[in-house]
Amino acid sequence: MLAIFESILPVFLLIVAGNLLRRTSIINKEAWPGLEQLGYWFLYPTLLFSTIYKADFSALAIDSMMAALLCTVVAMGAFTFALFPLLIRSGMVRSSEYSSVFQTSIRWNGFIALAVAQKIFPPEGMAVVALAMAVIIVPINLASVYVVMRFAERQADWRSIGRNILINPLILACLAGIAMRFMPFGLYGPIEETLDLAGRAALGMGLVAIGSGLRPEDLIRPGFELYIPSVIKLLLFPLVAIGVAIGFGVTGSDLGYITLCAAVPTAMNGYLLARQLGGDAPLYAAVTTLQTALSFFTMPALLALAQLVGG
Repeated sequence: MLAIFESILPVFLLIVAGNLLRRTSIINKEAWPGLEQLGYWFLYPTLLFSTIYKADFSALAIDSMMAALLCTVVAMGAFTFALFPLLIRSGMVRSSEYSSVFQTSIRWNGFIALAVAQKIFPPEGMAVVALAMAVIIVPINLASVYVVMRFAERQADWRSIGRNILINPLILACLAGIAMRFMPFGLYGPIEETLDLAGRAALGMGLVAIGSGLRPEDLIRPGFELYIPSVIKLLLFPLVAIGVAIGFGVTGSDLGYITLCAAVPTAMNGYLLARQLGGDAPLYAAVTTLQTALSFFTMPALLALAQLVGG
């Protein structure tokens, strides 16, 4: 476990560095949104494309892994949705807060997963994370939009939402990488090298950008609405994923890849959805910050558990 902890320490140090840089005047505050957009629209898509295109999947149980991960997402979404009456009756969560509780319980930060996979797994680990992003981005986004709309009593433009999902650069990059693997020709050498160079810049810059978006001061509002989604996402979600994956016959390193995808904290992109559709955006930001901090300790433990039970 100590070896895993030390391996992912640089990932979290870069996140901390991003948060510290955001608080200084070294970089103009207006530059951070541009940095995030550069990563989202160019650097991360090139990384995903290149990773999938070059990966060797021959020794991986891809079908079982993706099925296990998708089943876990559906199961955890249904479980969290079914918790609503209990949370409201017990007074632990208000109705206006629930949509952010739901989102932060099922969303996952694929960018952190990519960075950790690069540190502790062979190249195939990053490729599995990339494929997982392509498989579960759509159902997670659709479920999140539905729940936020239902509890905020807002009407969403489903046509616009559908269009945004269809043109999601991360999904398109994954699909393009898969398609390129079936082409009778490979990429021209200099082009492949260009994509590799861009992809290398994605992880470090992306982690700094993630850190810049965290707001530790939001943690001054302690309560069940913070702790419940953190326990669900950081503990229950990965434990269920491990169990489901084993049920699908996933073992060894493959189980570690699935555990990593399930064990990372929630992603910050749901904050914008909460703000646009009337959800509790400050709560979303607070939970994201708490989960990111706690995952520094929970991820090594869960990955060690996966090694233990997966053989």
